Amino acid sequence: MAATRQKSPAIAMPSLPIWPGPGCLPGPSRWALRRRTVEAMGWLGLARLGLKVVPFRRLRTHLGPSTRRPARHDPAAARQLAAHVARAAGRLPFATKCLPQAMALGWMLRWRGIDHSLVIAVRTADQGLDPDRLHAWLAVGEEIVLGELPGPWLVLFRIGPAGRDEVLEN
Repeated sequence: MAATRQKSPAIAMPSLPIWPGPGCLPGPSRWALRRRTVEAMGWLGLARLGLKVVPFRRLRTHLGPSTRRPARHDPAAARQLAAHVARAAGRLPFATKCLPQAMALGWMLRWRGIDHSLVIAVRTADQGLDPDRLHAWLAVGEEIVLGELPGPWLVLFRIGPAGRDEVLEN
């Protein structure tokens, strides 16, 4: 009698939806991510042009969170948008320093109703002569989401939260 090999019964696996993205987790599509990076490119270009053409005293009225609608605290969304701004800054044909990047991210957060503050600071005198003594960053609450650099900084100007300007004198 010849031994016949029996086939094992097929195990029914539940069908799982296939999501685009790392780890097959649901999230924004590749095109939605690209659209955010292109949006950041537009805001970066506008910020750079605005700094060259418009005096800063007029620009600062358009920085900081919107006062027309209630702002929400969402550092995770702010970090994601900051990554898009950093990616866009590296892909533009012109250099964008910290202030245009902080302005662009601020406008993106303002449009989405996320509370934030834009900070402009200077290095202290004991740090020596550094060509980049001025620096700007953007924070959501106490967390810096764009432009974090080490070293002691003397904050000169803070815009936000709730659109309030705060000039610190020392």
